[in-house]
Parts: sequence; C-alpha cells; structure tokens
Amino acid sequence: MDLYKRFVEKSIEAFILGLEIYNKPTIKYRIEGFSFFVCNAWELMLKAVLIREQGHSAIYYKDNPDRTISVSECVSRVYPDKYTRIRLNLEKIIDLRNISTHYITEDYEAKYAPLFQACALNFCNEMLRFHSTDITDYIAQNFLTITASYEPLSNEQIKMKYPAEIAEKLIKQANEIEVLTNEYDSDKFAINIRQNLYITRSKDDADFCIRIDKDASTRASIIKELKDPSETHKYSYNNVIIAVRERLAKRNIRFNYEKGFNQFVLTQFIDFYDVKLNPDFSYEHKIGKQSHYTYSQQFIEFIVEEIRKNPTGVVESLRRGNEHKKR
Repeated sequence: MDLYKRFVEKSIEAFILGLEIYNKPTIKYRIEGFSFFVCNAWELMLKAVLIREQGHSAIYYKDNPDRTISVSECVSRVYPDKYTRIRLNLEKIIDLRNISTHYITEDYEAKYAPLFQACALNFCNEMLRFHSTDITDYIAQNFLTITASYEPLSNEQIKMKYPAEIAEKLIKQANEIEVLTNEYDSDKFAINIRQNLYITRSKDDADFCIRIDKDASTRASIIKELKDPSETHKYSYNNVIIAVRERLAKRNIRFNYEKGFNQFVLTQFIDFYDVKLNPDFSYEHKIGKQSHYTYSQQFIEFIVEEIRKNPTGVVESLRRGNEHKKR
C-alpha cells in the first residue's frame, strides 16, 4: 500500500482510539491516553501532508535520514504561523503529553477538556481539507463529542491533595489554559462547555424565574475575603506578552515599537514601575529556595492603557527612566 495512504489510515485509527479511551468511563488514565493518541494521529496526518507535497524525504531529518521528524516539527512546518489557533491548541496538548509521565493530571480534566474538544474538531476539519477524508465515514458524529467530568478541584483542594511542587505545576498549567482561552477567544483553540446564569427583568427571555423578597428576615451583605493569588494573579511572564498583544490588536491600538510588545518592553514596564513590589500587579510564589512571579489582570490592563496613551514614545520613555534609576 502507498505510504501516504497508510499514514492517513493509521492517523484515523489513532484518532478513534484516543476518543474511545477518553469516552470510556472506567478508564482513569483517559487524559494522558487521549493526549498520547491524538498527538500520534496529528503527527501521522501531517506527515501524510508533507509526503504528498514534498515527497518521502520530507518526513526525515536531513542529518539523520533514519529518523522521522517529531510531531512538533510537523506542526511548525504545516502551520508556519506560530499564532495559528490550531497550532497553539496542538502545542498545549503536546506539552500535556510530554509531562503526563511526570505529573498527575486527571484532577484538571475540566481544564483540558475544552482544548481536547477543539482539537478533535480541528482534526476532523483538517483531515477533510488536506486529505478529502470525512471522519464521520468511520465513526458516528455524536462520538466526536468529548464527555468530561466537570467537577474540578479548587486550588485549595489541589494544594491539600498534592505535594507543593506538583500542586504548583497543576495550578500554573490550569491558569495558563484559562488565560489563553479567554485571550484567544477562538473555538479552534478551546471549546467551553458550561452554563451561565443571567438575571433579566424580561420574563419572556427567562428560562426560569426567581423572586427577591425585600421583607425577608435574613439580610445579605458583601464581605471582604482573602483572595488566593493563584486566582487573582494568573498570568505568567510569557502570558502577559500574549495577553497584551491580543488586546492591542482587538482594540486596534497601533503600538509603534518596531519589534512589537516583547520581552524587552515588558521588562521595561516591570522595572520602571517596580511591579514586583506591587501586590496589585504581581505575586511571588516561593517553593523551597525557588521562586517565580505571576501577574494580575489589572497589570495587563495597566500596560494596554499606558501604550494607548503614548503608542509612539512609551518604550523610549520607560528606557530613559530605567537608565536614570540605575544612576
């Protein structure tokens, strides 16, 4: 059989096997299992693309012709734009596959399920686009839906259940997925399955009714509470860069720094405004002798507003200010 056709057929088999593992309720290793097989499915499918377009040699490393390229290399070659939502989704799932042997991840199923659902539909669409193959010829449409348990542990429960190092890793991963899902706002990156409740005065628009009793004997009031920095400061250093870029684009703010908003610019903001000393903007996580910072939504909004006010000169102004502070 032609190698191209074998890759396509094996890809479909791996994809269906991943779905079967994930949707089988008796299997606890489903997140890891799905990530292994869906990455394999994408690797085979994308290698088939390369074989058809560039020949068999395209899937081998030039300096090692006995070894085929990795799934990450396949993804970067077929989707050269690193901001393509399909590529971003795949890279997150590849990361999950790579850490599954080191960290327990089943407790964060609700965080990964939206990425898995988008990945499954992306695979079907790309298989049809690249190889004119309809997955529903092999598996019924309703089996393409990810069935997930939506009872995630809170960050506090995660900290109680796992050692500090693993808990910190799980919380960081979950926060990163949540942040990127909100920023990218694309069903090619993540498809959320959730219910939202809204209060409306129009009875015709309501699914059910509630009544507020002003004469109730029990009164309610808003109280202040301690906030978990894992909830309030969710942005890693790299995610701050992504979030600012996305928001500048969405608000059509023309940032006139030639290299765009990058690590250099973010560092200028952090140094000039002493961000690491401001608890509203940053939080230092300490585990043993190691530490790292995460940042708040408020910090993202602050940066975007400062750029909006001075899109041409803000970087130079920050740079001069930081040089003056060092004197």
